[in-house]
Amino acid sequence: MNIAFIVNDIRTEKPHYTTLLLAKKMHNQGHQVFLIGVDQLMYTREGHMGAYAIRAPGKSYKSSETFLSALQAVKQRIKILSKDLDILMLRNDPASDDKTRPWAVTAGVIFGQVALNDQVIVLNDPNSLSYAANKMYFQHFPEEVRPNAIITREPREILEFFEENNGQIILKPLQGSGGKGVFLVKKDNINNLNQIIEAISRDGYIIAQEYLPEAGKGDTRLFVMNGKAIYSKGKYAAFRRVAAEGDIRSNIHSGGKAMEAAVTDEMLHIVEVISPKLIKDGMFFVGLDIVGKKLLEINVFSPGGLLNACKFANVDFAQKIIEALERKVNYRRIYGSMIDNKTLATMN
Repeated sequence: MNIAFIVNDIRTEKPHYTTLLLAKKMHNQGHQVFLIGVDQLMYTREGHMGAYAIRAPGKSYKSSETFLSALQAVKQRIKILSKDLDILMLRNDPASDDKTRPWAVTAGVIFGQVALNDQVIVLNDPNSLSYAANKMYFQHFPEEVRPNAIITREPREILEFFEENNGQIILKPLQGSGGKGVFLVKKDNINNLNQIIEAISRDGYIIAQEYLPEAGKGDTRLFVMNGKAIYSKGKYAAFRRVAAEGDIRSNIHSGGKAMEAAVTDEMLHIVEVISPKLIKDGMFFVGLDIVGKKLLEINVFSPGGLLNACKFANVDFAQKIIEALERKVNYRRIYGSMIDNKTLATMN
């Protein structure tokens, strides 16, 4: 199987990233694995997606650290074309580039759309990802599982929402990830509301969201594949994220701590409720952030933390994902263009 991962920048990849976990394991199993930074993509005169990619030398690596070091030490990139790939995984995070490299934000998606012309399996489906570049996508899921929220730039609307929610709300940017620009507004800091609104609105629209008291105990990242919670050997692929003292953000990038998770019936109900839309949109692999009975976010671009889930459950969930990818390649070989990418993306 020939598979390529599009990442933001190979130089900024970390050993604990989910992409590296999958790439190393697939390399060790004999698959041809390529990593592509978004700045190395191109469109060829023949109409293919092309790229200058990196492939690790050698047959096997014991750790993600040695695998990443080998990748980053490669001097000569390999020119590849989409027609030579079986799978293209879009693993770059648009929010990481929106300030410094705005041209890179949509690169993975638009080149992924070109790759579809060569019958490459592109995951997650790039046509659906084009509608999911900000948190508005989240609002298209059933209200039953979402916190109450509004999206606006108008301070009067936010103040009214604040009063309707007992003087306690969360404000965050419509664009962004990793807990950046997230504020808890309470009655004792309402005097700073206008300053907070001004700070967030510099970069666009603001999400005002009801505060969930359970969030003080952290949230749970639950991984979903083909519309179902990933489950193996009696364990779910999940872990808890607990905020650092004095911080409301449980994101690991923001200082949150990873812990073992207990997956509840309420969490599995959330998966059941949102599964039809994930399947319809061709969202093969996503990360859900759950607090209590509510879904806070759906990470459809580059859900991270799978290594934590593997560690706490003592289960190799990466292998489940690889086996699913192998099945999709086999389906493509048998059916060719008879099954479209969006459908194939979430077939078991």
